[in-house]
Amino acid sequence: MKIVFILNDPPYGTERCYNALRLASALVKRDAATEVTVFLMADAVACAKKGQKLPEGYYSLERMLKRFTTGAHRALLCGTCMDARGLTETDLIDGARRSSMDELALATGEADKVLVF
Repeated sequence: MKIVFILNDPPYGTERCYNALRLASALVKRDAATEVTVFLMADAVACAKKGQKLPEGYYSLERMLKRFTTGAHRALLCGTCMDARGLTETDLIDGARRSSMDELALATGEADKVLVF
């Protein structure tokens, strides 16, 4: 099965990105053959910024996303959204990469399920 997650919200301030990554990881854990793509757009691109500093005991989306991308799963970022926020590829965690709407359209067309957070 192929599943695409599209995340739009900022990494902190709401729990949408946190919950989306929890669900994506749970789906992978449930069935290792499931192909999961997380596409970060709008303020969600900041989830993949390396070097996040958080208060003790607070969840880290950087750490969650790093764990997610250690497998065969993809974390893609909207290039236009990165540009608008001044993010470059050198700002990103390992395993995450710049992408495009064309690549999102392709992944969406091939997906069995698309979830938007």
